[in-house]
Amino acid sequence: MSMFNIGIEAIGWAAAALILAAYILLSLGRLEPRGYAYQWMNVIGAGGFVINSGYNGALPSAVLNVIWAAMGLFTLWSVWRARAAARSATP
Repeated sequence: MSMFNIGIEAIGWAAAALILAAYILLSLGRLEPRGYAYQWMNVIGAGGFVINSGYNGALPSAVLNVIWAAMGLFTLWSVWRARAAARSATP
C-alpha cells in the first residue's frame, strides 16, 4: 500500500471518528444541534468521507456525504444569520 493510499484511509478513519464524536457529544448534551462545533464537525467529517469514498469508487457514499456537508454548511449559514440579526436588533 502506497503512502497516498494510507493517507486516503487515514482521512476516512479520521472522518468516521469526527462524525462519531459529534454524535456522541450531541447525545450526551455536550453540543447543541445548531451549534457551530457540532455542524463543523459534521461538515469536516463529511468532507473526509467524500475524499475517501470518492477515491475508493463508492459513489453513493460520496454523494450522500456531499449532501451531508451541504446541509451542515446551510445550517451554519442560517445560524450565523439568525445570530447576526439578533445582535443587530439589540440596542
